[in-house]
Amino acid sequence: MERVDELIIVIGSAQESHTLSNPFTAGERIEMIRRTLEGNNIDLSTIYFIPIPDILMNSVWVYHVKSFSPNFDLIISRNPLVLRLFKEAKYEILEPPPYDRKIYNSTYIRRLMIENNNEWEKLVPTEVSNYIHEIKGDERLRSIAGLS
Repeated sequence: MERVDELIIVIGSAQESHTLSNPFTAGERIEMIRRTLEGNNIDLSTIYFIPIPDILMNSVWVYHVKSFSPNFDLIISRNPLVLRLFKEAKYEILEPPPYDRKIYNSTYIRRLMIENNNEWEKLVPTEVSNYIHEIKGDERLRSIAGLS
């Protein structure tokens, strides 16, 4: 927020939910991010949450995103494909600092949840773990995996 006047947070794969790789709805993912930002005293008045469904044509992904979003000049991402596509479309790119992707990895965190290993709670913000328990998202994931 120190580098931009407004922030658009894109929620990708918005059409996906209740699967092993995307157990939460776009709305639930927005709620997790919103609660985390609020819990860190981030002013939400200049932040937009935009759910965007996937398409199967990477060459038009940038234009697809633009059709769902207000105007923007800068992309913040660590996803190599997203960075490549927006760089080719001549957008300014900002990569956030790296983090340990072996530990802070959604597949790993979901596996811990499926295994009913509460260590996953240490790998997400408190607001997220509280919300997942509130909506029984961990139980949902175990059910999707055929374990409950």
